[in-house]
Amino acid sequence: MKRIILFFCMMMFLIRPINLSAEERQPDLELKGKSVILIEQDTGEVLYENNSNQSLPPASMTKMMTMLLIAEAIEEGRIGLNDTVVISENAASMGGSQIFLEPNEEMTVDDLLKAIAIASANDASVALAEYVYGSEQAFIQAMNQRLADLGLEETQFQNTTGLPAENHYSSAYDMAMIARALLRYQFITDYTSIYEDYLRKDTEDEFWLVNTNRLVKFYPGVDGLKTGFTQEAKYCLTATASKDDMRLIAVVMGAETPKERNATISSLLDYGYAQFQLQSLYTTDQTVTELEITKGKVNQIAVVPRENASILTRKGVDTSQIETKIVVDQQLVAPIEKSDLVGTLEIYLDNQMIEEVDLVAKQAVDRANIWQLTVDSIRRLVKIGN
Repeated sequence: MKRIILFFCMMMFLIRPINLSAEERQPDLELKGKSVILIEQDTGEVLYENNSNQSLPPASMTKMMTMLLIAEAIEEGRIGLNDTVVISENAASMGGSQIFLEPNEEMTVDDLLKAIAIASANDASVALAEYVYGSEQAFIQAMNQRLADLGLEETQFQNTTGLPAENHYSSAYDMAMIARALLRYQFITDYTSIYEDYLRKDTEDEFWLVNTNRLVKFYPGVDGLKTGFTQEAKYCLTATASKDDMRLIAVVMGAETPKERNATISSLLDYGYAQFQLQSLYTTDQTVTELEITKGKVNQIAVVPRENASILTRKGVDTSQIETKIVVDQQLVAPIEKSDLVGTLEIYLDNQMIEEVDLVAKQAVDRANIWQLTVDSIRRLVKIGN
């Protein structure tokens, strides 16, 4: 294959990627809990961890995967927020945290998602699982398949809720990666950031929702994600905050009290924002360049990064020039679907690549008809002749 390399631009950016020794990365934060991790959202870089691959019960943090599949179904148009869901007897029978759904009660996807995100409602989780995939069991199979797609090997789900079950486990690292995938759907924080709200408003069955994640109210910048508690799991929390143009994700599993859980997450976030900063090059909706395409209805296609292209650095580092390259392995030929992989954006420092981000098609390009192909062939011959 012909390898096409475009030297795209030279820019001034904060330059040193996070590449720290264990001693530098792991100050003694005196954290509580069996397992903790702190990552940066754009790069997925681990900023702090302790026992982050230990298998532990995740309790209701399981619902992050439930919300991920729901978010994907909404994004793909398979369900809508205004759809009405008829509650099954199975969903209404769920114990633990719940909004006390009744069999045959009707509630919108919007309200059920709100109940999951704010109040960790088990009955709402099962109701939406059944609505999206036809049955809870089919939804659970999809949850585990999504784990495989994400390359997460320390997690296995047996239900949509996190209620205790044999062989239902995860790790702080996997929880952070699920949270990272979930946060790509920006509307999720519209739900997880709500501190209190009501369901069945203006009826005799009005239900008050209060966020189980108290940091949404008490830690500036926190806008999600999910708490968890069972006697087996103890107190767990995956939290995310956005501040100083950087989003962090912190996870604690197995804290002994809610106070320890919240203090641990707060310490992780404090550490992350005190020590690190993020420089964004391109977001997923920013065109990086336009590439030539043959046999298409158009001659060029706009490309965007699959994930935000960013550089994470220690605070206070010097600045210097970095170099970016666009690499395309072969000539692009129509048809191309939206989000098809078309190349990579390579980021270099001192002739050493420090980051590589997939580039994808911003829109679909259909194959040209015979007349268009003929005109294009003539145009190329004329260009060669000149």
